[in-house]
Amino acid sequence: MFVRKLAVAAASAFLIASLSNAAMAQMEEAMKYCKPDIERLCAGIHPGGGRIAHCLKEHKMEVSVGCAKTLQKLKAEMGK
Repeated sequence: MFVRKLAVAAASAFLIASLSNAAMAQMEEAMKYCKPDIERLCAGIHPGGGRIAHCLKEHKMEVSVGCAKTLQKLKAEMGK
């Protein structure tokens, strides 16, 4: 469990360090709302290569409302 949390934190830190300020704020918001869902629905999935995003898509009907809204917002922003 500790290793999993450490991996999520490391992946998040790497992503946040490589993003612009606006993108960083969006990523922080996504982690705020989606971290519990990732831990609940995607336990055992190793971060990287889009595996966490794929897992969340597979469980889209089980994702919390806050996470779902945040992911939709990120998706819309990426389409711009």
